Amino acid sequence: MKSLHTLGLAAFLTALALVPVLPLNDFYLQILFTIGVNYIAAAGLNVLVGYAGQKSLGHAGLFAVGAYTVALANVDFGISPWVSLGLACLMGALFGLVIAAPSVRVSGPSLAMVTIGFGIVVEKIVTEWTDLFKGQAGFYGISAPSFMGKTFTNLHWVLFVGLLCLATHLLLRSLLKGRFGRAFMAVQLAEPAAESVGISVVRAKTLAFVISAVTCALAGGLVAQQNQYFNSDFITFNLSILLLVIVIFGGSGSLYGPLLGSVILTLLDAWLARWPALQHFTYGALLLFSLYLMPNGIAGALARFFPKPRAAEPEAPPAPTERHARSLNDGPLLEVSGLYKAYGGVIPVREVGFSITSGKVHALIGPNGAGKTTLLNLLSGHVKPDRGSIRLNGQEVAGQPAWRIAQGGVGRTFQNLKLFGEMSVLDNVLIGAHMHVDAPFWAALFALPRNARAEAKARAGAVALLNQLGLGERIHDAASSLPYGLQRRLEIARALASNPRLLLLDEPAAGLNPQETHELGDVIRRIQGSGITVLLIEHHMDLVMGISDHVIVLEYGEKIAEGKPDAIRRDPKVIAAYLGVEDDEEALA
Repeated sequence: MKSLHTLGLAAFLTALALVPVLPLNDFYLQILFTIGVNYIAAAGLNVLVGYAGQKSLGHAGLFAVGAYTVALANVDFGISPWVSLGLACLMGALFGLVIAAPSVRVSGPSLAMVTIGFGIVVEKIVTEWTDLFKGQAGFYGISAPSFMGKTFTNLHWVLFVGLLCLATHLLLRSLLKGRFGRAFMAVQLAEPAAESVGISVVRAKTLAFVISAVTCALAGGLVAQQNQYFNSDFITFNLSILLLVIVIFGGSGSLYGPLLGSVILTLLDAWLARWPALQHFTYGALLLFSLYLMPNGIAGALARFFPKPRAAEPEAPPAPTERHARSLNDGPLLEVSGLYKAYGGVIPVREVGFSITSGKVHALIGPNGAGKTTLLNLLSGHVKPDRGSIRLNGQEVAGQPAWRIAQGGVGRTFQNLKLFGEMSVLDNVLIGAHMHVDAPFWAALFALPRNARAEAKARAGAVALLNQLGLGERIHDAASSLPYGLQRRLEIARALASNPRLLLLDEPAAGLNPQETHELGDVIRRIQGSGITVLLIEHHMDLVMGISDHVIVLEYGEKIAEGKPDAIRRDPKVIAAYLGVEDDEEALA
C-alpha cells in the first residue's frame, strides 16, 4: 500500500505539473480551483464525521469565519494576504472550540441542531451587522497573494491550491494513521471503552472539531481571496449540506473519500448550476443513496478491489505488564469507604467499604441484582457516586471521569463486550496503549521521527501481548470476526495494554465453555504473576474459588461478607444470599 500511495502522489504531482501546458480556459481553471477548495474543507470535515463520528450541518458558518477574517484583515486593516490566510486558520480554530463546547456533550439530533444553529447564527450576523460585515454589499478589493512580485492568476491559484491539497492530505494521513486516528475511531465506535483506556472523549471530539474548522476556514479564506470579493450570499445552509454530502458520498472514514467526493460533486454541481432547484433534490438523493445503499461511499466500494494494508509484525520485546512485578508492595492499592449510589428508590450500592491489596486476585460476588457491576462502574469512573470515598494508591479519585481514573492505573473489561469491532485485533490493543504512546500532536501531524519511534515501540508491545494471550495469529483480523471466547480474551489484552496497576474484570467467563473458562483462569493467574492486582466479578464459583485470594460478597447493594475463599464458602449469610436458606453448605462448593 505504501507503493500505491507513492504512485498516487507521483500521479497527482504529474497532473499538477501538466496544468500549465494544457489548453485550459478560465472556466476549467475555476472548476479545478473549486475542486481543490472543496477537498480542503471536506478533508477536515472527514476527520469530524468519518473518524470521530460527529455529524455537522453548520460548517458554512466556519467557511464564513475564514472568508470574513481574510476580508476584514486585508481590506480594513491592510494586512498582507499571506498573513490574512494564517489569521483565517487561527480564527477557524477559535470558532472550532466555540462550536465544540456545546456539541461534544450531545449526540444524534441534538448535535445536528447545535451545528445547524451555529450556521444560522453566523449567517444572520454577517447579513444583519452591515456596519462590520457589509451585508449583501460585501467586501470588494480583497487582495490576492503574490509570489516574486506577481499577483496570482487563475493558473497560479490552481497550482497553489493543488499544493495545499497535497499538504493537507499528507498532514492528515500522518495524524490519522497513528494514535490520534485510533482515538477518534475509538470514540466513534464505543465511548465507554475509549474512556476505559485513558482517552478523553471530550478532548478527542474537540480536537476533531478544531481540525475540521481550520480546514474549512482556510477554504473560505481562499475563496474570498481568489474572487477578491465576498458577501453574505456565499453563506447558505446549502453549502453545509454540500460539504457533508462530499464526505459521505465520497466515503467518510477514508482518507481518499473527500477527494473522490470533491471531484464528482464539484463537477455535478457545475453541471446543475443552470437548474438551481434541481441541486437541492440531487444532494438529498445522493445523501440517501450513500446512507442506505453505499454506506462506505465510493471509496469503500473501490476498496474491495485493493488488498488491505498489513503492517509488518515487529520482533516483540517483553510485554509491558512485566514492569509491575518490580513495584509490588503489601499495602492496600484501593481503599473504598461509605460508597453510596441511588437511582431514585433503587439503591444498587449502599454504604460499601473494603480494601484491595496489591498483587492479589480479589473477587466480587453476589446474586443477580446485588449491585456488582454498578460498584465496578463507580470504581472505574463510569458512574459518579452520590457519596463515599475511593482512594487509589492514596489519592482520592471518587467522582473523577473514567479516562482520568484509567490514567491513574485502572483498567477494565465490560460485562457486555465493548470491542472496536470494525478495527483489527492489533488496533484494538494499540488503542489500549494510547496513553503510553509518546507521540504528541505536532509529532504525529508532521510525521516526525519521534512519532515513528513511538508507534514502532507501541506496535511491538502490542504484538508481544497478543502472542502471550494466544492471539498472535489473529492480529490482522477484524475484532468482530473472532470467536466469542477470543473476543473476551482480546478485551483483556486491550485492558492490559493500558499498563494498569488494578485490573477490573466484569464477568470475564460469561458465555465461555468449560475449556475456555479453565484457560481464562490460567490467564488471570499469569496476570497476577506479572504484578497486576485483579478485581473480578464472576458467577462461575469454581473459577472464583480456584484463583481468588480474597472474596467480597454483596447482596442488595450491601457488603454482607468478605474474606478468604474457604471462609466465604462456609459463611451462612453467603449461603442464604444465594439460596435463601441457611443450612445448605453446598451452595458455593
